Amino acid sequence: MVGGLESYRGDGRSPECVFCGRIVRGEFDREYAFGVVRFAPVNPVVAGHMLFVPRAHAEHPDADAVGRSMAAAESYGGERKADFNLITSSGVDATQTVAHIHVHYVPRRSGDGLALPWTGQ
Repeated sequence: MVGGLESYRGDGRSPECVFCGRIVRGEFDREYAFGVVRFAPVNPVVAGHMLFVPRAHAEHPDADAVGRSMAAAESYGGERKADFNLITSSGVDATQTVAHIHVHYVPRRSGDGLALPWTGQ
């Protein structure tokens, strides 16, 4: 890890968090004005899948961090002029796998094969 634990001191990040590690190493595509970064997930569900993550480590419940991440994702989606889902999960039972707030931007296309259980598709 670039800089080791010193890279985390005083910056609101957690050395145990995989997302904080990516942020410290500069592994993101863009930083938004309100303290959110964007990067691709390790296992995207469709082409163009992105994650919007607060720079400082934040865990649920944190309405401010969720709101800023959602706003960045909505802005990104609006620039694309295409259909999309914005998804966030809070807790293991809700399928959250990284304990750092994040919003999934998932672009959608007819016949993309991604089924969401509440849609009946």
